[in-house]
Amino acid sequence: MEYNTQKTQLHMPEYGRIIQQLVERCKELSDRDERSEMAMAIIDFMGQRNPQLRDEDNYKHKLWDHLFILASYDLDVDSPYPFPTREQLAEKPKTMEYPKLQGEFKFYGKSILQLIEKAIELEPGDEKEALIEVIANNMKKSYNVYNKEHVTDDVIFRHLKELSENRLDLTGIESLEKSKIYYTTNNRSNSNNNNNRNTGNIGNNRNQPNKRRHNNNNSNNNHKNRK
Repeated sequence: MEYNTQKTQLHMPEYGRIIQQLVERCKELSDRDERSEMAMAIIDFMGQRNPQLRDEDNYKHKLWDHLFILASYDLDVDSPYPFPTREQLAEKPKTMEYPKLQGEFKFYGKSILQLIEKAIELEPGDEKEALIEVIANNMKKSYNVYNKEHVTDDVIFRHLKELSENRLDLTGIESLEKSKIYYTTNNRSNSNNNNNRNTGNIGNNRNQPNKRRHNNNNSNNNHKNRK
């Protein structure tokens, strides 16, 4: 009995030993056209054995790369894609740049940093002040969601000042509720509510004369019937 531990090691176990043996057989063929034809057949077989690869981009290219790996980087066939080298596959990917937010500020997210940079670029004025206060309000929401506890506005102002490297400062405001944007939003909502109430009262007043006329007509009809 021959055990798997006694057999040659598979370069890519997910394809199984059958495909590995087919690749070895392909390498033994002396005619290049026959090798190329057999390599195409092996590629189709590999795609059937691993259908999940079809959902990926350039899956055909990946299959040819896998075929070359199975052949120990030694396969002379016609390929629609250039074969990779050992050095290219062994090359480590570049280290990803992580967001600057670390420690106690990580829950604010990268979008807050982008908004802060945008606010810093703006010229001083109402637009810049409004954006800064919007940033502070969103920071407060993010803080409450992540920490599940109430946070005072002075903490948000301190965090904003640190994240902006002292370039954005709201410490002159006692609280977010006393900012311009808060009053503007509330005034608009209050005016809308007042308008709705006035509209409703006008509609009610318009309906009242109709009811009176209707009642007067009914009283007249009743008087005639009595006669």
